[in-house]
Amino acid sequence: MDKGYEKEQFEGLKIKSSVAKKFRAYCKVISKSQSMGLLAMLDFFEIHELSPTDSIDGNLRAIEIRIKKRINNAIAIIKSIEQSQTLPTAAMLQALFEQQLEHEDDDDYLGEHLEFIEKKFEHVEAGEEKLMEEYTVPKIRYERLEENMARLRADFGYVLGKVKTVNSPFGKGYLKLEITPEELEKYKRTIKNS
Repeated sequence: MDKGYEKEQFEGLKIKSSVAKKFRAYCKVISKSQSMGLLAMLDFFEIHELSPTDSIDGNLRAIEIRIKKRINNAIAIIKSIEQSQTLPTAAMLQALFEQQLEHEDDDDYLGEHLEFIEKKFEHVEAGEEKLMEEYTVPKIRYERLEENMARLRADFGYVLGKVKTVNSPFGKGYLKLEITPEELEKYKRTIKNS
């Protein structure tokens, strides 16, 4: 007997015989009585706010994977916004405050707020350096550029690891790149956005 429903009467439903056979077979698979099988299905639809007419592309695991990918994409977009919009604004405000405040010449202050100077040379020849312009680069931008360089080096090392030499019997050998099209598109986007 079904627990909690022992005293209830049975009702008859008008169901086509082929549908009834399919339903009975399904209830045997899930090891439930027909009443409990139908109740479990109804509870599932109510809990997950689904309609039997709704279409689900693939199984629930595939849907979960797609949702996680979308969440990861949203996180990547937010991180990109933080790096390209929020941090430069914070760096500009910090630079403004540093100009207004006078600090003592102690080593801790110099170590924390050291700015790097980038020099551009017009002609670099043997022993001759003609200074064209001088730029001050904020420390935060310098650190971000170092992180990007490390990431690009790692990606480049990975791609170089996927290059294989193929010897052809009919001419010169060639190099074969063994990465997926998705990885290739990811690297193209990375380089375009850098």
